[in-house]
Amino acid sequence: MKRFMLNVPCPLGTESITAHQINMLGYETSCVDGCVNFEGDEEAVALCNINIRSGERVLIKMGEFKALSFTELFDNVKKLPWEDFIGKNDTFPVKGYSLKSKLFSVPDCQSIIKKAVVQRLSEKYNISWFEETGPMYRIQFSIMKDVVSIYIDTTGAPLYKRGYRAEGVLAPLRETLAFAMIDISRWRGDRPFIDPFCGSGTIPIEAAMYALNIAPGKNRHFECEKWAMFNNSTFKDAREEACDNEKRGEKVEIYGSDIDSDAVGLSIQNAKKAGVGDSIRFFRSDVKDVRAFADKGIVMCNPPYGERLMDKKSVERLYAAMGRKFAEYKNASKLILTSYEDFEKFFGENADKKRKLYNGMLKCNLYMYFPKR
Repeated sequence: MKRFMLNVPCPLGTESITAHQINMLGYETSCVDGCVNFEGDEEAVALCNINIRSGERVLIKMGEFKALSFTELFDNVKKLPWEDFIGKNDTFPVKGYSLKSKLFSVPDCQSIIKKAVVQRLSEKYNISWFEETGPMYRIQFSIMKDVVSIYIDTTGAPLYKRGYRAEGVLAPLRETLAFAMIDISRWRGDRPFIDPFCGSGTIPIEAAMYALNIAPGKNRHFECEKWAMFNNSTFKDAREEACDNEKRGEKVEIYGSDIDSDAVGLSIQNAKKAGVGDSIRFFRSDVKDVRAFADKGIVMCNPPYGERLMDKKSVERLYAAMGRKFAEYKNASKLILTSYEDFEKFFGENADKKRKLYNGMLKCNLYMYFPKR
């Protein structure tokens, strides 16, 4: 099989978590801010798209170079072997971003890159017009401090779109970040787990899928499965292997609650779509009334933090109520994700540990409280 340089973007702060998953699939990795790099073949593309829980997508790296002018950008993009991937009828849109670089106009960069690819393919195929009616080869670029990186996206819709959350509540937590929180907690399905602000059920669902080893991408399809250069049996085999590795008989104790009955109903629907409806108990409850564990477990949540859902005073009252209630979970670990800088003040206790994470572009802190010895 042909080998590629592969790149998996992931939420900032989750690079080591994503790298570990790729390592477990058998590949050596290196990390930079917001992504993991490694070398692999078509099988690696299939395995990573189907199995990675905290990555955003799987990209094939076409090249990297410095460019201070549009001429340099055009010439370097044209040198890349686009014909190894893109056929005469294939579709190849271009998108990307530029930061701290002389080539700062994204629309102009898109246009230059597109023209360079078209000219390369025109010369290779001896045609002047591309209908672009075939399979999709999404070209992505990043320009950071004048260094240009060019990729082809194998994934399509981002990996956090598992397929179980067709609908959502306001300010949803991305599935990739929910899993990262679970991984950070070191929960492995062996203790009770509760999210008292479950919303559309993302955290409990990701916990159940992880505990039962259900691959997040096994029920969806990826852009590269339509590519002529890839063998569909590779993805078929990867899905069958994922199904064989599931732990469907595993007993787990997972709960989700929310004050909004519509959110609870939506969580139940989403859990069924994810195939974990029998593994989670959802119920309606105000956080002040949620039952404490009899023994040690995990309390994990992404409560409202005033970005869209509540005003500042309401958030502060909520956090104070959480502090009083969570104190009852004496033998449990508590992990709370919020962007509210004064969280600890109103919660009434400083965290034992704090980790910076990003929910999309929103900077948050994961506040961690451990059982007192």
